[in-house]
Amino acid sequence: MIKNINGATFARMVVSASKLLDVNREQIDTLNVFPVPDGDTGTNMSLTMQSAVKEIKAVKSTSLSDFTDAVSKGALRGARGNSGVITSQIFRGMCAVLKDYSEFDTKTFAKALKNATTIAYSAVSIPKEGTILTVCRMVSEHAQSISGKIKDFETFFQEIIDKADEAVKLTPDLLPVLKKAGVVDSGGTGLLTIYKGMYKGLIGEEIEGAAAEEPEVKVDPTREHADIFNLGQIEFGYCTEFFIINLKKKTTLADIDRLREYYMTIGDSVLVIGDLEFVKVHVHTNNPGQALTKALQLGEVDRIKIENMLEENRQLKKKYEAERKPMGMLSICSGKGIEDIFKDINVDRVIEGGQTMNPSAQDIADAIVKINAESVFIFPNNKNIILAAEQSKSLVEGKKIYVVPTKNIPQGISAALAFNPEITADENLIEMLHAIDNVTAGQVTYAVRNAKVDGYTLTKGDIIGLDNKKILAKGKDIDTVTGVLIDKLHDAAHSLINLYYGSDVTEEQAIALQENLQERYPDMDVEIFYGGQPIYYYIVSLE
Repeated sequence: MIKNINGATFARMVVSASKLLDVNREQIDTLNVFPVPDGDTGTNMSLTMQSAVKEIKAVKSTSLSDFTDAVSKGALRGARGNSGVITSQIFRGMCAVLKDYSEFDTKTFAKALKNATTIAYSAVSIPKEGTILTVCRMVSEHAQSISGKIKDFETFFQEIIDKADEAVKLTPDLLPVLKKAGVVDSGGTGLLTIYKGMYKGLIGEEIEGAAAEEPEVKVDPTREHADIFNLGQIEFGYCTEFFIINLKKKTTLADIDRLREYYMTIGDSVLVIGDLEFVKVHVHTNNPGQALTKALQLGEVDRIKIENMLEENRQLKKKYEAERKPMGMLSICSGKGIEDIFKDINVDRVIEGGQTMNPSAQDIADAIVKINAESVFIFPNNKNIILAAEQSKSLVEGKKIYVVPTKNIPQGISAALAFNPEITADENLIEMLHAIDNVTAGQVTYAVRNAKVDGYTLTKGDIIGLDNKKILAKGKDIDTVTGVLIDKLHDAAHSLINLYYGSDVTEEQAIALQENLQERYPDMDVEIFYGGQPIYYYIVSLE
């Protein structure tokens, strides 16, 4: 009977939750309301948890406070997509309570779950019931009602899991779109999986199908000090290089090894290679004289080069500050053509992301830091990336960050085109928001499963046209569906149709569709652009 949980046990529970989520992520991905290839809830939640585990493994103590800090920071840095961001906030709220204890009981854990609910709800501008939030809330309410009488965690967690399962089954009744699609909420299912995984970690049960080691999560090594122009980073200021030649007869290979070991005590970036004929040395140190003196014990030194990295860094910083501009722009997109378009309209940096590949909050933060501007505008260009973009703000210091809530590529392009370097950042934000309000956009993709949605009976493989809210067209032919989609999006105020064709459409096919549409809409200009985006055959914009 387990009545208290310490740091080591809590860490094991989080690792176990991550493993079970990874095992079930593909199944969770399939619980998508729209049968389009964007079911990535399980993947996003799994990658978020893996980032937390990465931080756990770096903890050197067994302190609960250290582990909760690692989980909270790791989940935030790795948060991807709306589901991943909410997951990170659930753990942030939970850890904010647990960090003040050396170990905790069921009553304290119930308080942690309550705070997790508060923080998670506050992360969403318009919280919806029938989602992961509902599961989180119902579990926390139940936990508070039973924590006074159930003291052992084995029974307590079984109660949590049962309540989470009940909440997941309830989601279609709370969110009609789930009932129409015949699925339960994917995020809620992911949270249920996390609770199950934590329980397995608590009782020491192995997870079938889990890898022996957590998959490696790529973390930018500069994340703690992403500003490369910060002089405080340089611990050893002199890059020292030379050769040792004409080695003394008494010098041995062991002496060369000892030389290498010595340099590691006075510097870093140590390279000592060679034999008794010739040795090459490279070391970053604050004492190049000591490095040379030690080498002279083995032989003669030749071709000495000592560079003052502190001065080089000062010059870089001076140049960086001189080139700093008031405002910069960051866009998130996929497709070489789309990337080139953003760069052509003066977006400073583009990072890859979109449907099925949402960047983490840390990915976005790292990109922000690399833009040499006091204020940075972010164009997420996907509704599932907006929350991660918002979360990235807390990972960056010294810059003012504006998240322009662009939900598709045409909105992002319009926002970037609205940028005016002659006005303030706040004024630019207003102009960009006005610009995206005037964009009518749609996408043409394919159904990944059979479904009945928005009055359409879809078969896997059907071509479908949709806007940001619902499916507007279906068929077997890409051009036909694109034409129907444009017909439904078009109104008298529009004078321009832009088509961005994807990686599965040839230029010849795009030109043929352009000519066809030009005949149908003689009073409008029809333009085509190579986007190269995956998943979407066409991204459509009407202005």
